[in-house]
Amino acid sequence: MYKEEKIYSVNIPKIQPRRLTNPLLYILIALLVYMILISTPSAASMIKLSFPHFYIVTISSGIAAISAIGMGISGYRLRNPQVLFMSLSFLSLTMLFGLHGLTTPGVLMEFHPITGVAAQLSLSIMSFWLFLSSLPSDNSLIIYLIRVDRRLVPIWTLALVSFVTIAMLMPEIGDRMPVNQIPIKWFTGAFTIGLASTAGYRFWRSYRYARFPLQISLAHSAGLIVSAQVIITTSGAWTAGWWWYHILLLAAVVLPVIGLLQQYKRGDSLVLSVRGLFSTDPAERLEAGISPSVRALVEKAETQDAYMAGHSRRVAQAALKLGAALKLSPEELRALAQGAILHDIGKLEVPGDLLNIPGELTPEQRAVIEKHPQQGYEMCSQLGFMHDELAMIRYHHERLDGSGYPEGQEGNAIPALARILAIVDVYDALTSDRAYRPTWSQADAIKHLQENRGTLFETDWVDTWVELVQSDGRV
Repeated sequence: MYKEEKIYSVNIPKIQPRRLTNPLLYILIALLVYMILISTPSAASMIKLSFPHFYIVTISSGIAAISAIGMGISGYRLRNPQVLFMSLSFLSLTMLFGLHGLTTPGVLMEFHPITGVAAQLSLSIMSFWLFLSSLPSDNSLIIYLIRVDRRLVPIWTLALVSFVTIAMLMPEIGDRMPVNQIPIKWFTGAFTIGLASTAGYRFWRSYRYARFPLQISLAHSAGLIVSAQVIITTSGAWTAGWWWYHILLLAAVVLPVIGLLQQYKRGDSLVLSVRGLFSTDPAERLEAGISPSVRALVEKAETQDAYMAGHSRRVAQAALKLGAALKLSPEELRALAQGAILHDIGKLEVPGDLLNIPGELTPEQRAVIEKHPQQGYEMCSQLGFMHDELAMIRYHHERLDGSGYPEGQEGNAIPALARILAIVDVYDALTSDRAYRPTWSQADAIKHLQENRGTLFETDWVDTWVELVQSDGRV
């Protein structure tokens, strides 16, 4: 009974049919314009404008490359691998497509196959990284790449710069790369379309969870890449249709930049970001680092439980205090804040009336609620959060003696950040009103933690937290 309610009564806004077809409409409209162009005799004729092509492609690629680097910096700061891989995707597009512009026949050099090769490589490699950016954060390949993320961007940038330099000095290498020769041309096109289509579909599914502007813009961008690949595969150079795919690629670069700005620069978030850069207050740094979309997602989860208002933010701030006292690294503190603010996000999947039942729950009702860590983990793994944050969401109700849920993990098998989170989560829950019991006093909450040192919670970490609470009334 409750299982069916969990699936179908979640209070998530419904997707309107018109919005559901938006990414597909981008593809259909782009290809419809292309069909009109190639069916019009005057438009199908050669329009060879070497210098305009050179300047448009090169300048656009340069601007987009700067944007891609900015996305990479955002990816590091936001601990979001989706943004990081997205930056590599668009960096690949802009640099290789820039090579396409630099080798425009009749400008810096005569005709060489490298011009067409660069265009195709830009789409294929971009689609590969875009596909990776759409994968869940707990994917084994993503976890491996995240381990080297600080080297990934400079290494890949160096590889791209080296290739572009060699191609400019020795454009004849294009003869050895038959990506535009049949039948390889068709396989390359199908490979690119498959990757871009899969990425677009995954981003669309993620958007249905959270309504993040970045995800819907990436879904649209992937649709434009699919359209551009179809045109490259089927059109001749210098025709109107050929010019049309250049416009589509430029739009595909611009859309994610717009989505990123909408996601992280709305309302007062820009002010908070600047303030957070210079603040030593953990609360201000927490607010500066949380995007409006994540904040809205947390607030939506808290509306499911009237007694939880502000719980996630209080727990995140408390976790930062305890993490700082335990001398965690800045990267660990950042992960701790992100995971703590999202730790109860799985309650979006629990019926609100079940969360607010006064008194004791039946075993069946409790079983439904105890699924929320796993449900939150599954949701956030599709939204681009890092492995550390995902582990906190999944394991924050586990206990050292194995009595926790959802998996009954024991001791050090429970990730350290999840064990830190457990202490402050329980403390805040005990000192807050709940439907099934009144607020505990600070002294009673501390007594509960101390009585369970070494069995449910880490002994030294409980002692550190108690010391913080007793020495600072604001905690």
